[in-house]
Amino acid sequence: MSLVDPSHTDISISRQAELMGVSRASFYYKPIPDPEEVLITRAIDEVYTRRPFYGSRRMKDALADDHTIHIGRHRTRRLMRLMGLEAIYPKKRPKTSESEPSHKKYPYLLRNLSITHPNHVWGTDITYLRLEDGWAYLVAIMDWYSRYVVAWRVSPTLESDFCIAALNATPQENIPEIFNSDQGTQFTDNDFTKILLAREIKISMDGRGRCMDNIFTERLWRTVKYENVFLKSYRNIAEAENGLAEYFLFYNTERRHQSLDRRTPADVHFNRQRSNQKFIISTPPILSNVSTITV
Repeated sequence: MSLVDPSHTDISISRQAELMGVSRASFYYKPIPDPEEVLITRAIDEVYTRRPFYGSRRMKDALADDHTIHIGRHRTRRLMRLMGLEAIYPKKRPKTSESEPSHKKYPYLLRNLSITHPNHVWGTDITYLRLEDGWAYLVAIMDWYSRYVVAWRVSPTLESDFCIAALNATPQENIPEIFNSDQGTQFTDNDFTKILLAREIKISMDGRGRCMDNIFTERLWRTVKYENVFLKSYRNIAEAENGLAEYFLFYNTERRHQSLDRRTPADVHFNRQRSNQKFIISTPPILSNVSTITV
């Protein structure tokens, strides 16, 4: 019923539902989450954020050992699939972004590239965001040189709209030379890529099987979840949006990064006491080190 527009001034909700061939009551229906599954998915999210290389077998054991949750492997696998989570291996990554064969794919432009200044490369990704009454998805656009979060949005679904909204929220005057993403349908969507092309931004997409190409954004997800989402336990999307707005302001302007010589992303992004540090995008790091990486 997402096509029903309750604010439409000419066509009532009843008439819109009738035209779509569905019940008017279905517009108001909200599924009630199973409290037990909400508890389990929260635990899975914590384990996965800490150990993204865990498949369903090891996840099942971790749930039992760390959270005293005893469920079978098949149920564990079903819930991980529902959450869009899959163990990170060289040819696998979390399935928050599925590829669409009919969409145009762009080549990967960052191999052995020295990232030397703000707005040289921006990257984007999507992560699962747990809520007390279910879950949502968070997309962020980050400047890779400064780690500055340029824009972000939260959505209850994986439709492309919230990614397009995040891209449209980025400043028009300071644009990147290269924009990098995975090959998920949200980022290969014509409505998304045409914005980049209109701004004359080069589009780069991770090669299939290169699960660590977007490592800077993966580090951001770990930081956001441990420093904010897990502590706040948001009840709904409205709470999450308000809380994340406060956190990203702190992240950009107050949180000092060891990798930035103890400066904030805003200091580096806006050239305040800028250093000559360079970041090299080359061979992805060893996967066993992923769980220990911090920003």
